[in-house]
Formats: sequence, C-alpha cells, structure tokens
Amino acid sequence: MGLGREEAIAGLLAEYEAFGALVRSLDARQWEQPSRCSGWTAGDVARHVVGTATDVASGVVGTHTPDEEVAERKGRTATEIADELDTALVTLRNLASVINDDAWNGPSPVPDLTMRQGILTLIYDLYVHNDDIRTAVGMPPAGAGLGLDASVEYLAEQLDQRKWGPATLALDGMEKSEIGGGGDTVTGDPREFVLAATGRRDPEALGLDGTVNIYADA
Repeated sequence: MGLGREEAIAGLLAEYEAFGALVRSLDARQWEQPSRCSGWTAGDVARHVVGTATDVASGVVGTHTPDEEVAERKGRTATEIADELDTALVTLRNLASVINDDAWNGPSPVPDLTMRQGILTLIYDLYVHNDDIRTAVGMPPAGAGLGLDASVEYLAEQLDQRKWGPATLALDGMEKSEIGGGGDTVTGDPREFVLAATGRRDPEALGLDGTVNIYADA
C-alpha cells in the first residue's frame, strides 16, 4: 500500500481542481451553512483549505493557523475563494513539476515532514474538508478514489505513530495495511473509517473506541 510520487502529485492537483469546482458550485445560502467543524460555515472550511494552498504556493506553509486563514478571508464569496485557489494552483503546478525522486524523499517546507508526507497530508486535508462541505450543504459524498486512498494511508501512519493498535485495516475495496505490526482486523467502509478516525463519526459503528480519533488528545 502507498501512493507513488507521480500518482500522488497528479492526484493532489486533481483534488485541488475538484475542490475549486465544488466551491464554485455553492450558492450564497449553501456558503453560510454550518459545518461539522465547530464554529465554521461551509465557506469557512473552504477559506481554510484555500488559505493553506496559498501559503504552500507562497512558501510560508505552517505560518498561519486554520483560524487565522479563515479570519483573513472573512467576507469573501465562493467565487473569490475559488479565484484565489486558481491563482495558487498556477504556482503549485510549477512546483509539482520539479519534484523528482530525491525531492520526494527529502524534506518538505514543513519541519519534520518529508515531501511525500507533506503531499499526503494535503490530499487528506482536501478529502476530509471536501466531505465536510458536502455534508453541510446536503450533497452526497465524493466516491472512492485517490483522495480516500490517501486519507486512509495518512491516518494509518498517524495511528501507527501514536502506538494505536496493533491492528490490520481490511477496509472495503482497499488493500490491507498493518498498524503496529498488525493485529485485530478492522473492516467496513473506508470513508466511515476516515470519519471515525478524525472525530467526525462515532467509531462504535466500526467496532472501535474513541482512541482511534487522531485528534482526541489535541
């Protein structure tokens, strides 16, 4: 299991493009719908995601908190936020084109993360926040694809670092992956696992407890 360099980079750019299209599709009422991210509207979720993209493109990723990203963009419409993402994507495509194997395995602009880990984190962030917006406005979730695959990979690595498990993920339609050397098998829908592991869904439906939430101690 594990996304390769070319697949992940192409997938990240595609996920950003899909996110921009989602944002542009929202009307004024949907933009103001409360989301499951405490205190944030659907528009605020988009402001955070695009704020991160702008910071990555500007070489200052990690210098703003999510709340700061949102506050800086308060009052901006869906179209304005989508336009900002389009601008950031011009730079991100250029940056992506020079990531070779050495760069992929080397350090990212975020301390303590390799370029691979940094890109995986961005794809995960895009996937879960895309789902947050869709849920807030009553749209069906996005289907299976690279965003979901990357999210499960990211969460498995996070849980492994937290010494959760040991467990073996055998989620529907996905390759098995071991956490902590493998152990009790976790089955079920991969999106439900992502939601449970990020505090967005009760983990009991998957036979798990609250320790699976990577934000539980945050």
